[in-house]
Amino acid sequence: MYLLISIILSVILGYLLLMMGPLVGGFLAFGIVAGTLFRGLYLLNDIHKRLSKDVPKPEKAKEAYENYLKEKEDKDRG
Repeated sequence: MYLLISIILSVILGYLLLMMGPLVGGFLAFGIVAGTLFRGLYLLNDIHKRLSKDVPKPEKAKEAYENYLKEKEDKDRG
């Protein structure tokens, strides 16, 4: 239902832009498209920041200790 409303509103907006003339309609259409793209980039950046904050970063000391234990285990077997 939301898609149908969006399509109808887009058709009405397109008709209004065509009726305004090429210069005014072109400026408004460019403003709408550019504003939508910038808003989308802003939201993607915000999502990226939120997701990267939640990912735990591996600690170097813990990683080195795990590698040491793994190497020690391999020596004991071999």
